[in-house]
Amino acid sequence: MPFRLVAGVDEAGRGPLAGPVVAAAVVLPKGCVIEGLKDSKRLKAPERRRLAEIVKNRALSWRVQSARVEEIDTLNILNATMLAMRRAVNGLLLLPSKVKVDGNRAPALRCEVETIIGGDNREVSICAASIMAKVYRDALMVRMDKLYPGYGFAQHKGYGTRGHLEALRERGATVLHRKTFLPVQQVLRRKNFEFH
Repeated sequence: MPFRLVAGVDEAGRGPLAGPVVAAAVVLPKGCVIEGLKDSKRLKAPERRRLAEIVKNRALSWRVQSARVEEIDTLNILNATMLAMRRAVNGLLLLPSKVKVDGNRAPALRCEVETIIGGDNREVSICAASIMAKVYRDALMVRMDKLYPGYGFAQHKGYGTRGHLEALRERGATVLHRKTFLPVQQVLRRKNFEFH
C-alpha cells in the first residue's frame, strides 16, 4: 500500500480579545519522532521556538495561515478558525490525502478529515501544528506590542488578562481588538471611540 500523506492541523488564538486566529498544517515523514514534542500549551516559550525550528527542518511540508480580526468579527470565531485551517492545508506544497484536526470540529476540505479530541497530545503531526501556530502567533503579537504600546500584547498575546482589560478600559480599543467579543464591545459602547 502506497504511503499516504497525512497533515496534522491545529490553531492558536481562538480565545484572545485581540489579534488574528492562526492555524498550522504540518506533514511529517512516516514514523517521525521529535524528542520533547507535546501540546504547545504545556511548553515554555523558548522550548516551543526550538521545537518549531526542528519541525520546519523535518517536515515534508508545513504552512501557517491566519484569519484576520475583520474576518473573525464578520464570520464569528469558529468560522474564522475553519477558514484559517483551510488556508493552511490548501497552502501546503504537498497536498495530503488525509487531515487530522485537533478537537471536534473540522473545516470542509477536499480530502478525508478526522477530528481527534486531545489530538495535540496524541498525534505527532497535530502536536507539531500546535507548536507552529502558537510560535507564529506569539511572535506576531510581540511585534504588535511595538505598534500598539501600553496594552501588554508581548506579555499576554491578546488574552483577556487583568492588565489587558485595564488597558482596554483606559485606552479604548485598537484595530487589533475583536469588536464582537464582549469585553471589547463593552469598552466601545462606553468609550464610543476606537484607535486606528
